Amino acid sequence: MGAWWAGLRARSLAEELERRLPGRVYTDPAVASLYAREPSGLEGRPPAAVVLAREPGDVSLTLRLAYKFEVPVYLQGSLSSLSGSAVPLDEGIVISFEKMSRVREFSPVDGYVEAEAGVRLGELNSLLAREGYMFPVDPASVAVATVGGAVNSGAGGLRGAKYGTMRDWVLGLEAVLPDKRGSVIRVGCRVVKCRQGYDLTRLIVGSEGTLAAVTAAVLRLARLPRRVVVAAAFFPELEGLAAAVAEVKAAGYEPLIMEFMDAPTVAKAVEYVRPGFEAAGHMLLVAVEAADCEAVEVLERLSRLLSSHGASRVYTAPSMREAEPLIKLRRAMYPSQVRLALEEKGPGTLVYVEDIAVPPSRLVEAVRGVRSLAESYGFEVLLGGHVGDGNLHPIVAFDPRNPGEAGRAEQLFREIMRLAVKLGGTVSAEHGIGVLKREGLRMELEALGSLRALELMKQLKRVFDPKGILNPHKVVW
Repeated sequence: MGAWWAGLRARSLAEELERRLPGRVYTDPAVASLYAREPSGLEGRPPAAVVLAREPGDVSLTLRLAYKFEVPVYLQGSLSSLSGSAVPLDEGIVISFEKMSRVREFSPVDGYVEAEAGVRLGELNSLLAREGYMFPVDPASVAVATVGGAVNSGAGGLRGAKYGTMRDWVLGLEAVLPDKRGSVIRVGCRVVKCRQGYDLTRLIVGSEGTLAAVTAAVLRLARLPRRVVVAAAFFPELEGLAAAVAEVKAAGYEPLIMEFMDAPTVAKAVEYVRPGFEAAGHMLLVAVEAADCEAVEVLERLSRLLSSHGASRVYTAPSMREAEPLIKLRRAMYPSQVRLALEEKGPGTLVYVEDIAVPPSRLVEAVRGVRSLAESYGFEVLLGGHVGDGNLHPIVAFDPRNPGEAGRAEQLFREIMRLAVKLGGTVSAEHGIGVLKREGLRMELEALGSLRALELMKQLKRVFDPKGILNPHKVVW
């Protein structure tokens, strides 16, 4: 009776939305199914309708009616999340922001840009680059990731070693609440120094669409680096790589990019990319800013430093353009695992990307711990990540149709999260909690003796979303 009644309410809401938002609502099951699956292969339930919002008023009306009908609403940009945070779990409505793609305002003098939720980060940076600026948050999916999705997930990326994550770069938000009025709120400022009482902007950033529907964001800008030089080194021993990471930081460099892949992962990435240069061992990729007059000297110093810690090969590039083959090898980590999984296990395989972070000084322990766990549970794991800030991404493929294999994979994920907490880290650095890490969140807070924090999160959820209709069963439950 409960499921039948919930489905009836969802379909009734879909019909109402079709009447109220003509040309912006799609109920065809073939279309709806496209909004139920994320890149990892995790699949939810096709929604009763997809609303292609074009303005905040469309979002407000949808949430107002959803509140009245008590129907779940799921928010999506490009559906590139990797933790299940945007997948619909119950029959409900998806609001897609792909049509809300305007850059509303760009102020180089004031150092901000206001962009709607559906603006793709890659396209935004192409626009900003013409004026010598950039938005520095660059997740691996930067070509398709949207402003709203990056806000919701609290995204990071390759430049996180220097620039951090979305929480460091969002000045203000326009968002809609799931209440009886579909209230539109605007929080934050267009200036860096902003004290508006409790910081609702930062609360919403990283909340994974569970508190409010972000329709636009005011983003801080950074100047484009005038010159970036890159070095990639391959180490036979993890200890040498870890020592090199420490010395690069101690030497006063402030890396723009500091990336890592362990030796087995490099081997798989080489098979996938075929880079045209010899690459074997544990890879460390370092990019730093340098003035034109000192670029050659900086590269020489970096090369000597990396070699002094046992690097068997060091490749250098005097610009990001010339470093593209090196960066391409690092970016091949995820697609190489996807290809490997499909070749070995066939269609329907799930490819999960773990998202732990540990203090960079515990890198060797973390890598060896993950490798030991993978061997214990019988999985081939690819392992790399943003070593500059300690964010590691073990990648695991498994067949969800095989109960034994799926069970082992779930246990492996739990143990990897437990390892991160034991090493003083966190279970999620940039992908979010979604549905895959709810148990890990509790584990982490329990280890800190802070389960009360989880209760506060639940209370905040009820304040923002009294009926629990916005992205239910995610983050807290």
